[in-house]
Amino acid sequence: MRKLFCLATLTGLILFAMNPLLAEEKQRRPMTTDDSLNIVSISSVLLSPDGEWVFFSKSELDWEKNKRKTKYYKISAQGGEDFQFIGEAGGSSFQFSTDGKFLSFKRTVEKVSQIFLMPTWGGEGVQYTKHKNSVGSYKWSPDSKKIFFIAKKQRSKEEEKKYKAGEDVILVDEGPNGQIAAQWQNFWVFDIETKKETRITEEEMLIRDFAVSPCGKKIVFSARFSNRRNEGYKSELYLINIEDKKKVRLTNNNAPESSVTWAPDGKSFSYIASDDKKWLNRNAKIYIMNPETKEYRLLSGKFEGSIRGVTWTRDSKYILFNGQQRTNSNLFKLNVSTGECSQLTDVSGTLQVRSFSKDRTRMVYTFSDYDSPSDIYMTSVAVFKPVRLTNVNSWVEEELLLASMKVITWKSKRGFEIEGLLHLPAGYKEGVQLPLMVNIHGGPAGCFANSFRASYHVYAGLGYASLSPNVRGSSGYTDKLREGNSIQGNDVIGKGDYWDLMNGVDFVIKQGYADPDRLALRGWSYGGILGGWNITQTNRFKAASIGAGVYDWTSEYGPGFNYDVRLWHIGGTPWDNPDEYREQSAFTHVKNVSTPTFLIHGMKDTTDTEAQSMLFFAAIKDIGKAPVRYIRVPREPHGFREPRHQRIRDIEEIKWMQKYVTKIDWNPWVRKEEKKEEKEEEKK
Repeated sequence: MRKLFCLATLTGLILFAMNPLLAEEKQRRPMTTDDSLNIVSISSVLLSPDGEWVFFSKSELDWEKNKRKTKYYKISAQGGEDFQFIGEAGGSSFQFSTDGKFLSFKRTVEKVSQIFLMPTWGGEGVQYTKHKNSVGSYKWSPDSKKIFFIAKKQRSKEEEKKYKAGEDVILVDEGPNGQIAAQWQNFWVFDIETKKETRITEEEMLIRDFAVSPCGKKIVFSARFSNRRNEGYKSELYLINIEDKKKVRLTNNNAPESSVTWAPDGKSFSYIASDDKKWLNRNAKIYIMNPETKEYRLLSGKFEGSIRGVTWTRDSKYILFNGQQRTNSNLFKLNVSTGECSQLTDVSGTLQVRSFSKDRTRMVYTFSDYDSPSDIYMTSVAVFKPVRLTNVNSWVEEELLLASMKVITWKSKRGFEIEGLLHLPAGYKEGVQLPLMVNIHGGPAGCFANSFRASYHVYAGLGYASLSPNVRGSSGYTDKLREGNSIQGNDVIGKGDYWDLMNGVDFVIKQGYADPDRLALRGWSYGGILGGWNITQTNRFKAASIGAGVYDWTSEYGPGFNYDVRLWHIGGTPWDNPDEYREQSAFTHVKNVSTPTFLIHGMKDTTDTEAQSMLFFAAIKDIGKAPVRYIRVPREPHGFREPRHQRIRDIEEIKWMQKYVTKIDWNPWVRKEEKKEEKEEEKK
């Protein structure tokens, strides 16, 4: 974001150069894994309806308690000092009432989530709802007199008694259950003045998303009536009249809809779907529908890229949305009548509008780019003149020696042009060949964006160049690229995207950045999957780190999240299409692995099951052609949560890379807390 403040930066550089003592004091150092853990993250960003102030949270590391600690703040939209606004009890799901008088949030009371209200001018949060079980998603009514919410069906007293006594078996895929126990959901409404709640629906359904009409008399929502793990595509849109509780089905297809949002005039609503007939592996599109006639049309057909955060303008003539195109994200505007799309901001980096004022004239957004962690900015919508509100990680720019970054492109098979991020160590001299770390993103429909990722800078500090390719299958580009690693695009996973990755490696070597004898790769989730496939197809990499992956598609068919494999990336089932399921599994080709391989997996991972890594590890170990190490991590789901586990993961990965790529017996950094503990032990 410093690009937007070049004058201030230039002035600072002049003063810096004029004062050699200051320059000496500001000697910067390479980034470490501990620096990445210490970075403060920002979330829960909300602009007050009048556009005068901003609510947000800061998440900071608490090493001693092995977790991140979140506090909530308030700051003027004109800038200035922030101050803590919510007590230590915190909350979640923060919203402003439509009239701006209250800040609402959820907080757990006696193991049950309830809605609290707090006056926006300050004071204490007061519990309003006393629902018998937890309140789920909720929305304010347009007149701020009611709150509509989702809640799970409560067990009867007899059922609860049996459950607590141990009768808690799970009948998989029966009733509301999927692989885990669940309850059906329904709508309720809470009256702010009387503090009474009323049940709106009595259905056996699972609600994905909903929106209350501007008149406050209707709800449009997305729901399904079964909970099989791979049947999310069965979600459909429905409309319910709150007064007579009549439900009308609006869609009837196999294309899941979400992100429903009413136009302020109440005549239509928008929603997001990849298609209107079936679930396709494409970027999401914006549709609008007339709920009275059920007529709908595709609105964003002229936009290529990823869409998030849909908001209507107050006159119902335009839709605003966050759009990612290639590696950058900006704000866009759609003309509802014509479908014409215009770009309202043009920054190099990742701009995400988090909230608008009620009249849609002002907006608050977060911004990050390759060398700037995320911060909050304020501007008018019509004229982009940002005011920076936070600088929560100023020490990163002041203390750390960060990598440089350039976006590069190369040609791959079948005529695809592939784009990637190339990070180079600070002070890199052209022509010097460096060890190369190849990063593989998750998804498969993930994307490497122009935003801050600490791992790039940590490896740059160790002397590595990093290549992060957006191979076919990535989001943020065209539908053709998105479908490029699927049966619809003629190349299944592990073929087209493998070519893209290896062609990128060859391009970087040819450009003189990378040493062909010091190549490494790392990936998580689908990055682990493609990484595992990669090392069965080539021995060019000196080391690999693959986490939370799947290596045998057949054995993952029941336990794992594999609708995308069945519908798009391989096709069919293991019994109807056994040859392809075997052929595209890394485990089938595991005898080829000669790359030193580091595996890691969370033992609570239900996205890609942990047994997959054990399977791959045991095979590599027994075959004995390559060194292999596997770290199983207790309590962790697909994305690690505990800071100490995150540090172990990263430190052990670096040790592995240094040993096999650069032939260095590397000693990891020691945290300040650990140094303090060592000194205290020495005193004893």
